[in-house]
Amino acid sequence: MNKTTVSFDYSNRKGVRPISWNDFHGLTKALAVAVGPWQPEIILPVGRGGYYPGSLLAHILQVEIFPVRLSRREHDVVVHQSPRWIVEPPAAVAGQRVLVLDEMCSSGETITIVRNRALDLGSTETRTAVLYAHTWGVEVPDYIGMITDELVMNPWDREIWTGGDFRFHPEYAEALSAQGIVAEQSLLVEATAFAAIKAPGGHS
Repeated sequence: MNKTTVSFDYSNRKGVRPISWNDFHGLTKALAVAVGPWQPEIILPVGRGGYYPGSLLAHILQVEIFPVRLSRREHDVVVHQSPRWIVEPPAAVAGQRVLVLDEMCSSGETITIVRNRALDLGSTETRTAVLYAHTWGVEVPDYIGMITDELVMNPWDREIWTGGDFRFHPEYAEALSAQGIVAEQSLLVEATAFAAIKAPGGHS
């Protein structure tokens, strides 16, 4: 399968919002302030994008974390109409206040599926949170860090390693092109790759 195939519809995004690592940290801290008084006991971050805020929020709130995964994608390509389970919530959610956390809410289908599964497993209460939501998805999450209908570009998936070089993720490039925007180097995360200290085969 061609891993660079573009298969997600971004036609209803207007404008571009590159998210820096500093923005990401600030948005996650905003969720911590909002969620903290509820005192969740377990966080279920939804992979892959939810793993980033999920890990940080679990550290900030000092609570348990159990990553889950369901996706429409295979090999980074959308191939299913509805999300399919890959890693389900554990039995440990029974009797606990559970926070389901993802990066983005568009339809809300994914976080709703995870929330319902946690409740089926005996969670006393399950709430949902996202870093960002589009205006057509704001009714679903209990907590939202930012609402925007722009094309949100995360700092962790903006570029890929292919052909011996770092390149703009083709899905973002296609989405930018649909708005008449060129995927320029200035839109990438400003981070020079370090040289690995140790690697098999004598590479360094």
